[in-house]
Amino acid sequence: MATSAPTPALRTTQAVARTAILASADQSFRQRVRDALTGLRWQVREASGGAEALAYLDSAPAETLILDTWLPDLEIQEFIAEFEKLHPSVDLVTVDDLPGRRDSFRSPRRNEVLFALRRGQDSDSAARPGASGDERGAAPPAAKTLALTKEEQALSDANSARSRAASANDVFSKSCRLPEFIGDHPLMLKVSHRIRLVAPHRTPVLVEGPTGTGKELVARALHRLSPRSSQRFVALNCAAIPETLLEAELFGHTRGAFTGAVQGRVGRIEAAEGGTLFLDEIGEMPLALQAKLLRFVESGELQRVGENDAVKVDVRIVAATHRPLGQLAAQGSFRADLYYRLAVFLIRTPSVDSHRDDLPCLIDHFLARQAERGPARSLSAEAMCMLVAHRWPGNIRELEHVLERAAILAEDRPEIGPEEIEFGE
Repeated sequence: MATSAPTPALRTTQAVARTAILASADQSFRQRVRDALTGLRWQVREASGGAEALAYLDSAPAETLILDTWLPDLEIQEFIAEFEKLHPSVDLVTVDDLPGRRDSFRSPRRNEVLFALRRGQDSDSAARPGASGDERGAAPPAAKTLALTKEEQALSDANSARSRAASANDVFSKSCRLPEFIGDHPLMLKVSHRIRLVAPHRTPVLVEGPTGTGKELVARALHRLSPRSSQRFVALNCAAIPETLLEAELFGHTRGAFTGAVQGRVGRIEAAEGGTLFLDEIGEMPLALQAKLLRFVESGELQRVGENDAVKVDVRIVAATHRPLGQLAAQGSFRADLYYRLAVFLIRTPSVDSHRDDLPCLIDHFLARQAERGPARSLSAEAMCMLVAHRWPGNIRELEHVLERAAILAEDRPEIGPEEIEFGE
């Protein structure tokens, strides 16, 4: 009888003593904390964002993770929730006492980390070398006042930075929007922002979102902005290929490996060498094949069907699904270990209904595309009202098809009226 995939709680990390990962976007803060920890014989790996910190933890164990109050790529609570599932045996120490795992693992050297944090927040609070016994024993009142003032200033600076980051969403968002996406709703601008953040890295990305929301566009944008853009982008829809052929399609096969294999063939993974492999509808992949994909993701090596020798392949994996993959992993219908390998960085594509303000822009975009290959058409006010009132369960793909159908029904008329709008319901 087949066994179910391990639950996330069973996945533990063998912590390495006196090794810490420091996640903060503030380089000067990282340097101060690192210097303090190094003086206490700690090894420190610095991460400027949440995805980088998770990648460090995934590649090499650590005893402690030090987390700043703000990360440029992930919400703090979202990061903590992901971290708790992945690394239950790593001590989480947060700046400013953020909510964390209060009843879980604690490092026996936590006080050293807290000391280093205080040094990082106030680099001048330590006693001066060569100070007298009185000076070492108690700081003068003026020094205490100065230290308190500097702590308050540090907190003020942190709050100001967070305020600037929040307001920056309005400032940089429109210029941040990628050409692949239409509209200026914050949800869509967040997608562009996250793509720009993770594209330069080789970090695996999982794109989640309802059917028809442009998940492949996200994958192509990631490839275009990555250092791999000069190499191939290879896409594979895991739901479109029969289960019996999916393994050979993905990993390749040798001649005679199975009935009908009259010649050998390179699989999609090898075809993407040096580039990006997009695995669409990854949630439909059979469990048995997930185990083989997991081995490739972890080692970068694959075996063609019918061969014993392993082949080393360098690809960046972007996976996509319309299903709640985290829930499927918890239920055992998708491998939890593969899920956490693929979802190092998560991008969610919103439904059209959640950013309805962009509908006029999307409609204009599709009408302009139609005009490139046929007569230009406009929408009557009644037709526009029908489109805006619709709930769009099929999302952007449905909108595109409704407008294409309307253009055909309009024949030679320059305006699309309500009688041409059919939703196929």
